[in-house]
Amino acid sequence: MTLLSSDALEAALRAIGAERYHNLHPFHRLLHDGKLTQAQVQAWALNRYYYQSRIPAKDASLMARLPTADLRREWRSRIVDHDGDAPGQGGIARWLKLAEGVGLDADYVESASGILPGTRFAVDAYVRFVQERPLLEAIASSLTEMFSPTIISERVAGMLQHYDFVNEGTLAYFTPRLSQAPKDVAFALDYVKSHATDTEKQEAVLAALRFKCDVLWSQLDALYFAYLAPGFVPPGCFQPAAV
Repeated sequence: MTLLSSDALEAALRAIGAERYHNLHPFHRLLHDGKLTQAQVQAWALNRYYYQSRIPAKDASLMARLPTADLRREWRSRIVDHDGDAPGQGGIARWLKLAEGVGLDADYVESASGILPGTRFAVDAYVRFVQERPLLEAIASSLTEMFSPTIISERVAGMLQHYDFVNEGTLAYFTPRLSQAPKDVAFALDYVKSHATDTEKQEAVLAALRFKCDVLWSQLDALYFAYLAPGFVPPGCFQPAAV
């Protein structure tokens, strides 16, 4: 690999999303196109909640490693976005409302007792990655947010069109993300482009973004295997008739 210019590095990062982002996964295509049952949508909402709930822990561990107050203040907004400033606020609370809106019990969702092993392994691996890898790679792994406005637009429009058990209030989680994610991306992308100053670092940030795409993709693999085909739900995991 030859050293990339700043613009070429950004283009390489965006090319990873075009090839690997989980909006391309068959499960998401079915979700957006209205081809899932309500129980399958519940399984998605339940398992995705675990990912949402661990994001502030991931961000807190990253923020603790940032060397200046300015950088920590910048990253701190991500934690506030998800945790809110008070009970019932923030992205996690809104995702819980989404889960309730599709017919799940809030206490059951928060317990994470019914999530798939594949979900837990993937999400926990991401949290460990951010805790253990160099700071540059940890920040680069957040850049899947570059691609989230597209998937949010598809998801909201498709679900409102196709599922009569979904309304705009159910999907309220996504509206703030349309402004929060671009703000987060602007900072993280500038940081990565400024600090990936040699080929080794550039290769590392590209690998970090591929890893994060794999984390998101593997969660959908687990959902597809358990709730679509072949339909093998692991012991102790969400069974629609049991909730």
